[in-house]
Amino acid sequence: MAGGIYVALSGMRARFEQLDRLAADLANAETAGYKAERGGTAAVNRPFASVLDAAVDTAPTPPKIDFRAGMVADTGRDLDMAIDGSGFFVVETPGGPRYTRNGHFQRRADGTLTTSDGMVVSGENGPIKLGSGTATVKADGTVVSGGTPAGKLQVVNFDDTLTLSRAEAGRFRAADGVTPKPVAARMVRGGALEQSNVSVVERMAHLTEVSRSFDALRRGLSLIANDIDAKAISELGRR
Repeated sequence: MAGGIYVALSGMRARFEQLDRLAADLANAETAGYKAERGGTAAVNRPFASVLDAAVDTAPTPPKIDFRAGMVADTGRDLDMAIDGSGFFVVETPGGPRYTRNGHFQRRADGTLTTSDGMVVSGENGPIKLGSGTATVKADGTVVSGGTPAGKLQVVNFDDTLTLSRAEAGRFRAADGVTPKPVAARMVRGGALEQSNVSVVERMAHLTEVSRSFDALRRGLSLIANDIDAKAISELGRR
């Protein structure tokens, strides 16, 4: 394979991955607590065969999650909760603890506070069991139901958020061996949700840029494969 063709193909593959990330961001622009993802491309040295020694392999750089806070919007719903500042709610899942900024919680039939897909929300002393009636949450994360404290939300943070990766349902998992630390000076708002931090305008602009770059590489590949190579074969065939 000619070096120029390899460069174009590797560049197109990198743009495909960028387009997938942008599509995911735009699809979750209205998802509470969702965090956008950033990525780019880089030249990578690989042990090519001699015919490709001068080629440059274009590869996507590892994506980084943008953990900047989204806007907190009032909803008026008693089981909607938002962290005003840094930190994550802790959720117990079959795969282990997961971390989220999405505080759109539910009340299970037995009163347990859960996520919208039924995962138990962790309190500092275990699951939070709500009584009947409207629930409220204090700034320190204490959930009150029927005038009685039902438990205190577990809110944690990480020294380095780069140790977090995406998990199921918009949540995050910590790398092996990484332990979160409790957030002492927490600020939890009831009747509110943190919105996605995706800027639709910025993501659409980036989508246009990546799409144009992909199209330029496609046209370059076509030029090399169909025009230059075909002409070379035709000319050499006459000699």
